[in-house]
Amino acid sequence: MVVSELVELLEEIAPSKDALEWDNVGLLVGDRDWKVTKVYIALDATDEVIDHAIEKGADMIITHHPLIFSKMNRVVANDFIGRRVIKLIEHHIAYYAMHTNFDIHGMGELAEKRLGLSHTIALDPCEIDGEVDVNTGIGRLGSLLDETVTLKEYALRVKEAFRLPYVQVFGDENQVIGTVAISPGSGKSEIDQAIRFGADVLVTGDIDHHSGIDAVARNLSIIDAGHYGIEHIFIEHIAMYLKGKTAIDIFEEPISMPYWLG
Repeated sequence: MVVSELVELLEEIAPSKDALEWDNVGLLVGDRDWKVTKVYIALDATDEVIDHAIEKGADMIITHHPLIFSKMNRVVANDFIGRRVIKLIEHHIAYYAMHTNFDIHGMGELAEKRLGLSHTIALDPCEIDGEVDVNTGIGRLGSLLDETVTLKEYALRVKEAFRLPYVQVFGDENQVIGTVAISPGSGKSEIDQAIRFGADVLVTGDIDHHSGIDAVARNLSIIDAGHYGIEHIFIEHIAMYLKGKTAIDIFEEPISMPYWLG
């Protein structure tokens, strides 16, 4: 199998053309004709990830967040992004990123299944091929139907569903939760949208103290599961997808959550 064939498989589930305009996705390093027998999947192309991929003999790395995000005027070793690009090329490793295109075409649905949501729609619908579809977009909004669940109970469910060491909660632990908004990754920008939809709680990451308490003042509780905490589900999903479509060896980044040092 060559890089272009693998790219074609990835484009089937999350077309690069559907990424948000500010994003940078697709094949970012390498040659479409390079041969691929081993693929390493991670959330970010960190130095540790690249070194681990080299140890495994990987020919290609696939990540959620793009290594090259802003415009680069030069690729030099004394810049940490340039250093990584050089290392990838030196070891003949192609590099592919699928960020907001995967957020739109997969991440939210994966998260909603883990959280047991029903009757879901997109939290922030996106325009695809010139049309806005309420079922396609960033994040998800859904209900717990006839369940009676408190905020504390639901926070524990989030913690268990994503295999997290902890979550941070803003709100009254005894509040009854019926409508849930989820925005994997950094969801501060989706607070207004969650309130607009009448959500009882927003499950997301990267919520600062003031944004959290301000949301509670506006009757929206927050469960902050961390940026990595929710989005790590990308790794397992893409690995399973490729294992079902190819005979190449797939290596997954070991899940390594941020932690509090007590």
